[in-house]
Amino acid sequence: MAALPYFTARQKLRLVRSLARRTSPAYVQFYVTARCHLACEQCNIVYADGDAPELTLDEIRAAAENLAAIGVCVVLLIGGEPFVRKDLPEIVEAFTRVGIHVRLQTAGLASREALERCVAAGAHDISVSLDTLDPALQDRINGGFPGSWSRAIDVAATINDVFPANGTAFFGTVLMPSNVSHVPEVLEFATRLGWSVSLVPVHVSGPTRPRGFRALDADGSLAFTPETHERVRAVVKDLKARRRAGQHLYDSDEYLDDVVRFVTGQPVRWRRRNGDVCDAPSLYFAIDPAGRVAPCCDYRLSEAFPVHDERFPTWFRDGVVHRASKPLVEACDGCMYGSYPEITVTSRFFVPLARRTLFFQSKRPALAELSADEMRAIAAEIRARGAAAGRASS
Repeated sequence: MAALPYFTARQKLRLVRSLARRTSPAYVQFYVTARCHLACEQCNIVYADGDAPELTLDEIRAAAENLAAIGVCVVLLIGGEPFVRKDLPEIVEAFTRVGIHVRLQTAGLASREALERCVAAGAHDISVSLDTLDPALQDRINGGFPGSWSRAIDVAATINDVFPANGTAFFGTVLMPSNVSHVPEVLEFATRLGWSVSLVPVHVSGPTRPRGFRALDADGSLAFTPETHERVRAVVKDLKARRRAGQHLYDSDEYLDDVVRFVTGQPVRWRRRNGDVCDAPSLYFAIDPAGRVAPCCDYRLSEAFPVHDERFPTWFRDGVVHRASKPLVEACDGCMYGSYPEITVTSRFFVPLARRTLFFQSKRPALAELSADEMRAIAAEIRARGAAAGRASS
C-alpha cells in the first residue's frame, strides 16, 4: 500500500484553524459503545455509560456530517471496546467520507477481518491498550481475564500486517502504582515494533464524588502514595531521556511534567494560559453512545445536545453548547486525559506546537514485520533485561 500522510491537506487546514482560532474542535472523543469484553480496574466508563443506547449507523452518518460542518479534524472512536460493534468499519467510513481523520482504539478484541475492513474504509491510526509487558499483571489489571495480554499482542501483530507500512500505532498506557517501573519497558517494546506510547495517569474518584471515566478506587490500590512519588519522578525523567535518544514517546515535556504534578497531588499547569480552565468544548469535547455532547468523559450536561440532530451545528456555532458546558468546565480541578492537555498545550505554547508539528510532518517509523510470537519474544527479552538490572541495583 502506498505511503499515506497522517493528515490530508484538508485535515491540516482544519487543524491549523482550530488551534489558531479555538472556535472549532480539533478533536472529538466518540464513545460508540459502553460494551466491553474486559473490566479494567482503571476504567469506569462501562458503568458510567451503561444506560446510554447506541446510535444507529444512519444517526452516526448524520453526526459525522454535523461534526465536519463545525470543522472537526480528528475523531477518536472509543468505548467500552469499539470493536464489539460489527458496523465499526461503516462507522469509520462515515467519518472519513466527510474528511475527518479517524483514530481507532481497542483493548484487544479487534479481529483481522474487522481491521482490514477499517483500513479499507480509510483508517490508518490506532491505539491498543497495553500497560505492562508482564502478562499476569496485565491480565489482573484487565479484570482477571486470562490471556488478555496475549490477545493484545496478537492484535498488534495483525495491525502491523494489515495497516499501511507508515500507519500510526500507539500503545495507550495507563500509569498506575502497580506498573510504574514497567512503563519504560513498554516504550522500548513499542519502539522496536514501530509503534509509539501515549501515557495517561490513572484517575480515581470516590463514592461521594463520582466522575464518569474515573475508577472507583474502593480499596485504595490505584491511589499514588508519597512512597511512590519518587519512583514516578524517576520514571518520567527516564522517559524523557529515552525520547531524546530516539524512542517513540508521543507526550510533550509540558504534559509529562503535569503527569508528575497530578500524581503527586499538585495542581496541573497546562490550563494556566486560559485562566485555569480547559478548552472544552471549543477545542475538544466528548460524545456518549447516545450521541449526547459533553465537555469530557467525566461529565454530562443537564440538557441534551444530540450531535446527530440537524440543529447541532447551530447550537455549537451560536455558543449554546459552550454556555451549557461553562459551569462544569470552570468548576473542574483539572484532568490529565492525554489528548485534552496536549491539544491545549499545542494551541497555547509555541515550543510544544513546533515539536508536535514536526512529529506529524516527519517520516513516521515503519511498522515492523513481526509475528505475534516474535513480538512476545521481544517482550520477554526486554522484561528479562529489566529484571536483571533491578537485581543488580538492589
